[in-house]
Amino acid sequence: MDSEPEAGIYARESAYLDRYVQVGVASGRVLSVDFPATSDEDAGTELPLLDRVDAYLEGAGTGFSDVDVAMTMPTDQRDVLEAVRGVPCGEQVSVAKLASTAPGLDSDDETHQLSRTALAENPAPLVIPDHRVRDGPSAAPPAVEQRLRSLEGL
Repeated sequence: MDSEPEAGIYARESAYLDRYVQVGVASGRVLSVDFPATSDEDAGTELPLLDRVDAYLEGAGTGFSDVDVAMTMPTDQRDVLEAVRGVPCGEQVSVAKLASTAPGLDSDDETHQLSRTALAENPAPLVIPDHRVRDGPSAAPPAVEQRLRSLEGL
């Protein structure tokens, strides 16, 4: 991220998503991204990442692959989510294609299920753009996933 923010929760309302974008950070890393109807009452609003999210939601077509995300999950799931981060804005992949690009994973039914689990448990949807996997689950609420796909023309 641009500079290391103070640890905490930050949120900003998005008219486009019709809800808040809420980000948890610690030690300069994103811990979580969620989309609540109301923000945490103690949430800050000044976070460079939220400025970038605003620009993205206004159609800037930017990505978030440079944002440091704390991925505390099994290595194979982390590999899947890192592969998702490589899918450019405005492009989409299938679960099978995603599984074939994740290092060390085979493209078989077990790997497809592992990929689906990683997507469903994604701690930072939008920053880790699971909405770009056309036939996989998203950790974002369905309405948010559809808005993000629409924004990118998917």
